[in-house]
Amino acid sequence: MPGPHDIVLVHDWLTGMRGGEKCLEPACRRWPTAKLFTAFHKRGSVSEPIEALKPHASFLNRLPGSHRYYRYLLPVFPLAANWRIPECDLVLSFSHCLAKAARPPMGVPHVSYCFTPMRYAWHMRESYFGRGGFGRLKALALDRLLHRLREWDRRTAERVTHFIAISRTVRDRIRECYGRSSTIISPPVDTEFYAPSYEPRGDFYLVVSAFAPYKRFDLAVEACTRLGRPLVVIGTGQDAAKLKRLAGPSVRFLGWQSNEVIRDHFRRAKALLFPAEEDFGIVPVEAQACGCPVLAFGKGGGAETVRPLGGPEPTGVFFEEQTVDAVIGAIETFERNADRFDPKAARRQALPFNAERYERELFDFVDGVLAGGTKESRRAA
Repeated sequence: MPGPHDIVLVHDWLTGMRGGEKCLEPACRRWPTAKLFTAFHKRGSVSEPIEALKPHASFLNRLPGSHRYYRYLLPVFPLAANWRIPECDLVLSFSHCLAKAARPPMGVPHVSYCFTPMRYAWHMRESYFGRGGFGRLKALALDRLLHRLREWDRRTAERVTHFIAISRTVRDRIRECYGRSSTIISPPVDTEFYAPSYEPRGDFYLVVSAFAPYKRFDLAVEACTRLGRPLVVIGTGQDAAKLKRLAGPSVRFLGWQSNEVIRDHFRRAKALLFPAEEDFGIVPVEAQACGCPVLAFGKGGGAETVRPLGGPEPTGVFFEEQTVDAVIGAIETFERNADRFDPKAARRQALPFNAERYERELFDFVDGVLAGGTKESRRAA
């Protein structure tokens, strides 16, 4: 075990325990004396190992109730990333937006665990802002804002000496957006907690997630409404009202639930519906760890973690378009082939993504950087 080091951790914002916070948490346990910086922090919203580091939030966090509307502060996000990073041996950021912009002290390596380059600026404008509905002046203003954000995002990528990507999808985006190479280390999945009960499965489909626009859960809600299939929706977020307006009587919203309740539904659901073009997608792996099949959009991280029908030991069905009809087709295909999905095969597919593997790979990488044995990520070809 290497000797003690002064580590600085940086995370975009800390307002709830989602996938990114689950990636940060092991680092907080490994370096309990580290300093932790973030843009926004809602006290008590994250796990004890993270809270114990007493996160240093940006000045924007002092705005009343900012944790409820911080996403609307997009134009001033770059201002929130001007943290004063103290002298240290290494900066480790966990970033999909701001954290990788942290400026390390001169000569100090900066390892960025990159969930994705900024989605709304690079790849998913329509998912976040819609296809239209803007007047000409508003559209021009939005274009100018996103152009400035892309330039800022590309420029601040130079502050990173080593990129880690969470998936092949994100590795390709890092190469495209920043011209940089990266090492792939998949996020952790608690495969000990998320385990099958092998009880009989129910007749309902399942959605579990925060309701961000790019997740496209409107497709799952509309598909099950049109088919009259029972759908249980666990989660909350900015699209909640829209989803409830689209839902018919077969759709039931439970709000956000504990991990125990989510696990129980993974164990009993007919299948998980996952229409997002996700960066990695921890939820489909958690579902498979519980033996639950996954019906997923066939692009992005979901395509890297689910074995599709037609190959050996299938664990799910892909649909190739983000449309209601495509989701309906996937549901009907799944139901015609339900006897081909083995819960044990789904469990085997999930096990390599276990949390112990994540911690070993991440900490070995960081230790290599600290020891000078891991070269800086170079310009991608």
